[in-house]
Amino acid sequence: MSKELKYAVFGAGSWATAIVKMLCENLDEVGWYMRSVYTKEHLLKQQHNPNYLSSVEFKTENLIISNDINEIANYADILIFAIPSAFMQSELAKITIDISEKTVVSAVKGIIPESGLLVGEHLNEVFNIPLNNIAVIAGPCHAEEVALERLSYLTISCSDSKKAKAIAKNLSSNYIKTKISDDVIGTEYAVMLKNIYAIAAGIAHGLGYGDNFQSVLMSNAIREMKRFIKKMHKMKRNINNSAYLGDLLVTGYSVFSRNRMFGNMIGKGYTVKSAQMEMSMVAEGYYASKSAQLLNDKNTSKTKLPIINAVYEILYEGKDPKKTFEKLTDKLD
Repeated sequence: MSKELKYAVFGAGSWATAIVKMLCENLDEVGWYMRSVYTKEHLLKQQHNPNYLSSVEFKTENLIISNDINEIANYADILIFAIPSAFMQSELAKITIDISEKTVVSAVKGIIPESGLLVGEHLNEVFNIPLNNIAVIAGPCHAEEVALERLSYLTISCSDSKKAKAIAKNLSSNYIKTKISDDVIGTEYAVMLKNIYAIAAGIAHGLGYGDNFQSVLMSNAIREMKRFIKKMHKMKRNINNSAYLGDLLVTGYSVFSRNRMFGNMIGKGYTVKSAQMEMSMVAEGYYASKSAQLLNDKNTSKTKLPIINAVYEILYEGKDPKKTFEKLTDKLD
């Protein structure tokens, strides 16, 4: 009889909290690493995360919670990272045990800035984790709707279909439907890129553009995403599947989208710094826009990325959002 694999989630934000909730629907015990001692103590006493999705109550006797990343990494067989990409490097640097034989799942929505690599690539290079032991969780799925138990969909990508199916099974419930994919790199890039396009959608809204323009923007965004991913990793994929187009649409339109909210503030005249200070959550698209720009610049034959270029110019070069979007409108069709 094969032993039951142990799962652990790394991170204490809304997405990490939602994943722990999903796993608790199927498993008797789930490991949970959180950096903050206060968050851990509050959760143990009050049965909920004080900062994110506080309406979700946990049976703490089913949780193995620790502020020691090595303790949780040692405890589990399946490690699910849901830490903002900007902080992944500093957290991974704390791992001193050998995790090369673990299965690692990225629920991170961006590239690791220090290495310029996708999370899966970084884990493969730095921790010697075989590529068939690396998986990716993609949407379309907002943590807030998981908290409300509204019907949501996830795509689990892994080159080993047996591992993908096992992970998908343990995330499934009556309100979570799952499917699997073998496009690990493509879905990981899609998870990163959709946040940039959501910022663009938010900027457009903040500037006063209407639904007609938003539809053109999203139509161009999915084609731009297709060009980018094809350039980075050529394989057969249907860009209209939920992990690509579906995730893009929900992130671009939803009231729960922090990237759209961030972009909306930029469009209304906030500086990048003031918009970041206003938000209690990280807008991953801010970091992703720089990573995508740098990746494209490294290519000898650059891909046409007018939307990403516009977002990057506004966020990193201080270009005026109104003038930049006026130019962008002439590049869309």
